[in-house]
Amino acid sequence: MSKNYKSWATLFRLGNSFGGLIAVFLGSIMALRTIPSGNFLYITTFQALSVFSFMASWNALNDYLDFEIDKIGKPDRPLPSGQISMINAKIAIYVLISLSLIAIMSAGYFANISNQGLKSWMPSVVIWFVALFLLINYESDSKYSFNLKNRGLPGNIAISASVAMVVLFGSAGVFELTNGRVISVAIIGFLYNLAREIIKDVEDMDSDKGRNTLAMKIGPEKTRIIAYLICLMTLVSILTPFAIGLFEQRYIILVLPSILILLMVKSKLSLAQDFAAQQLLKKSLYLCLAGFTVISLI
Repeated sequence: MSKNYKSWATLFRLGNSFGGLIAVFLGSIMALRTIPSGNFLYITTFQALSVFSFMASWNALNDYLDFEIDKIGKPDRPLPSGQISMINAKIAIYVLISLSLIAIMSAGYFANISNQGLKSWMPSVVIWFVALFLLINYESDSKYSFNLKNRGLPGNIAISASVAMVVLFGSAGVFELTNGRVISVAIIGFLYNLAREIIKDVEDMDSDKGRNTLAMKIGPEKTRIIAYLICLMTLVSILTPFAIGLFEQRYIILVLPSILILLMVKSKLSLAQDFAAQQLLKKSLYLCLAGFTVISLI
């Protein structure tokens, strides 16, 4: 793999972007309880590509706007290190958001020729624009923006909500926005990401000077306590769908690996090992989503 490719992969955070792509398919599979086919497959595929492009552009924009901060706190990132020029990053951001829009329009075409029709598919468009609204109001510091990036916990909530919406985006694409199984997994994803975003703010305190993050407001120790409480809420959210009958209780064994890793986060937080804690949350989330995907196909 060339160094330049690695730089672009880092800028786009390809792992997270592919995770978004997979989450769209997860929402579709959970709603249909089978692998999508026909027009459903085309809709899901184009919506997944739209999310991938959207997330990659968001990640690149985040680095683009954090250029001055990263020169001090993260000088080895692709932009401050000069591996990728600012102008090339800007072009890539515009290209990717355009591709995301083209992909969502393509999904709309197949929705229009399906039996359900374009009107029933429109919640997907609403979700796409809500995500764009959150992106603009998170990254922008203009007087017309909510400037969520510098508002601490509201910013964390906005990012986590946008991630959770990806699963709902997948179910909305196959005309199942209100599916209870999908909604329950979206809540799980929201809580996982909220805990992780809060821990990452603690991890980045040295490079985030000047930002008004939750960790900056109340200090690292209290912030870690809040993150752990959200981890406990995440645990409850994983167990609840089995308790209320959305999923058969015998299949809970398929999410046990994610639960065990989630329980390991407390020890990392108590030792102030923030990077290790948020990486455990990431692994636990992926295992949890994989478990629910398998359950949906059984």
